[in-house]
Amino acid sequence: MSRNIKIQITLIVIFILAAYLRVDFIRSVGHTMPHDSINYDAMVIQLLEKGIYAYKDTSPNAYVTPGYPLFMAAVYWLVDYQQNDPLPWVRYIQIVLSLLSIGLIYWITRILSNKVAGVMAAFIAAIYPPFVWANGAILTEVLTIFLLLCYLLVQIYTFRHKTVWLALASGLLLGLTVLVRPEFIPLLVMNYLFYWFWKREDRKKIIKLFAVTSVGLVLVLMPWWIRNIVSLDKLVLTATQENPFSAGTYPYKNYDDGLVDTNGKTEMEVAIERLKVGFTTQPWLFLKWYTIGKLQYTYQTVYYGGGHEPFYNVIPFINPNWIHRILIFFGLIPTIAFIRKWKQMSALLVVIIVTMSMIRLGFVPEYRYNVMSMPLIIIINCVFGLKLLRWIIRKFKARSSLVQEQE
Repeated sequence: MSRNIKIQITLIVIFILAAYLRVDFIRSVGHTMPHDSINYDAMVIQLLEKGIYAYKDTSPNAYVTPGYPLFMAAVYWLVDYQQNDPLPWVRYIQIVLSLLSIGLIYWITRILSNKVAGVMAAFIAAIYPPFVWANGAILTEVLTIFLLLCYLLVQIYTFRHKTVWLALASGLLLGLTVLVRPEFIPLLVMNYLFYWFWKREDRKKIIKLFAVTSVGLVLVLMPWWIRNIVSLDKLVLTATQENPFSAGTYPYKNYDDGLVDTNGKTEMEVAIERLKVGFTTQPWLFLKWYTIGKLQYTYQTVYYGGGHEPFYNVIPFINPNWIHRILIFFGLIPTIAFIRKWKQMSALLVVIIVTMSMIRLGFVPEYRYNVMSMPLIIIINCVFGLKLLRWIIRKFKARSSLVQEQE
């Protein structure tokens, strides 16, 4: 049996396992609806019945970007939500997206390394518990991961082949990702800066590709901008939600610290005053919170999805936090390695992970945010892990040959 056939059979087994775990999880437990999910559900019903796009309100607003609400609205409409419960359908469609994401993880890893590394990454993604649990949550994570991986794949091809159409497609996909989670918009600049410093001889071509990618991003976001100008009489580039930034100014989530007087002030005014007073009167506490503290809050705990009962342990007898922390810990090694030798495409994933981690330092940290970085961490672990394994094997063979010669 050829190597390719073995890999294909292994991939089929991995996808069957992944599908079984996800479907069994959806069918065998009760799913919790956290407040964000309840708000999305009410928002979508209001949109379909009254034509009003508003989150937690009855008047039009731009509190959240429209990517996930429109995805939900499409599902609700297709399944006739007034006659059928649409939430199971949303979850099953998210399973499909989750399986497609495993395929994308394999594809990207194969490009950056080879098929063996791709199979390793696909297997880890298939059984990594949060990638199973997230399908039960009526939240943005599953759709975001799928779109982010689509964008990353096309962006890699754009940098490799330098064609206008690929650049345009990467911009369109980044735009769709931003419509679901707006914090990814800085990747447009950061990814091209990475390539700019790597391929200095192609800077004119890179500028052209950047311009085309920007056009793709603008084309996707333009309807949202126009809607906001028409409905709200102002330009809103992404969303108006201020709570995550404001809540992020409370070190270690001590919301009763009484640092500043909040009476008669807007959320943003309170947040800015808290930063000024905090960094002036308690500089060490605020500096620690805005660096190590928030990173620890974001990455130390596994994401359990929207919540479910009874607990569904994807890998029996193993604490899911152990699996998560092992991936995070070993992810630090390739991150450092790819930073040291950054002139390779694998370093692009490190750029994205670091960029998103730095952006999230400005907002309230939640462990659910780490799940969108985990596909990239899994990929770089497998790419670097295979390189390290090959190096060890070469060293072992060289040492064995030397011993034999001496004998």
